[in-house]
Amino acid sequence: MSISQQAFLRDAMRRLNLTRDVFATRIGVKRRALDTWLLPEESQEFRAMPEVVERFVSEIVQNTALLEKYTQSAQMGPLRERIAFNGKHQLISVDQFTRESVEDLFRVADLMQPIARRQKVSRVLEGAVLGNLFFEASTRTRVSFGSAFCRLGGSVCDTTGFTFSSMAKGESIYDTSRVMSGYVDAMVIRHPDKGSVAEFAEATNIPVVNGGDGPGEHPSQALLDLYTILTEFSRLGKLLDGAHIAMVGDLKYGRTVHSLIKLLALYKGIKFTLISPSGLEMPTYIIDQASRNDNVIEQKSSVADGLAGADVIYATRVQKERFANEESEGYTPEFQISRATIDTHCGPDTIVMHPLPRDSRPGANDLSTDLNDDPRLAIFRQTDNGIPIRMAIFAVLLGVEGLVQHSMRDVTWKHPSHVGPDDSIFHGLD
Repeated sequence: MSISQQAFLRDAMRRLNLTRDVFATRIGVKRRALDTWLLPEESQEFRAMPEVVERFVSEIVQNTALLEKYTQSAQMGPLRERIAFNGKHQLISVDQFTRESVEDLFRVADLMQPIARRQKVSRVLEGAVLGNLFFEASTRTRVSFGSAFCRLGGSVCDTTGFTFSSMAKGESIYDTSRVMSGYVDAMVIRHPDKGSVAEFAEATNIPVVNGGDGPGEHPSQALLDLYTILTEFSRLGKLLDGAHIAMVGDLKYGRTVHSLIKLLALYKGIKFTLISPSGLEMPTYIIDQASRNDNVIEQKSSVADGLAGADVIYATRVQKERFANEESEGYTPEFQISRATIDTHCGPDTIVMHPLPRDSRPGANDLSTDLNDDPRLAIFRQTDNGIPIRMAIFAVLLGVEGLVQHSMRDVTWKHPSHVGPDDSIFHGLD
């Protein structure tokens, strides 16, 4: 098998839209056996599935009528063409994706997992240079994009802030973009003004990725968030169709939730509970777009009224840098997501997410640190998923996704089995 066993089985379940329990029944095995096959290969409890199971699963996937839409999607051409922005290989908005194309991207991300987990290396982007142009403060996004590009063999040039850029001297977005296009092979751009990244994209033909444009969008974050949700649901035996997603906090200026809710709306029958202080509600135009596919949207002003039965809680930081101070007065401690809140209103399988950074200072009322050792907290698994997703974005936009699998070789250095000393350890995760 050319891809990892974990990626093969997860892809089969995603294509067939089956939970682990139903999938195990469909292929005639016990759920416990399937769980061991779905573990990462370096896990001590990992077991190789029998060859007869591999053949059977392949036969089911290849012959089921449920795959018709994926076949039609593939016939439309390469993924980079199907998600093109104004005819260019650029990623500016999640509106570029359909459900089929986003899941095609996730299959590429699955192939990247051995590299992201530091088991393999690839040099398919050797010689390519990424320009990380961040005109707004960033740590995770900037380093994550740089790391993803480097792990495919490329190199990175960074710039951060207006103060150290020529734009501080009055240079236009067009001139900056055109000049940088002569230096690098792809650009990731973060800018405090909504719509500014699209202006950069208009001035160049090289791949441009939106790393966040003010209160507008953050497409790569939304993609890694959705990938995390689907991965967590696979472990828990849940389907995204019909799920209950609660979004809490600053929904007006939080660009991550703007992009994520539009991606989630590609699925069917989802219940969205939007919980925010007065004045920080989700913009109406985004709510209208999220209402498609029979999705239900409820808006609440209290955490206690909206978390019951939630499969996912997506908490956000108050974007104080984007509005007047008086607008944050309503963000009281009752909006903080803590262990006590989760224990009171949610079940043992609820997934708690946050785009980070979270403000851990007293009185900030952001996601509580008392959840750090709780397996329901997925924020670090979430950030880890940023590497394979952003690797997949680069591979697709630069047209090398078909070369990655055959380019891999084993790493030569030693790395820890768990990146963080406090990482939660429970069944289904290494």
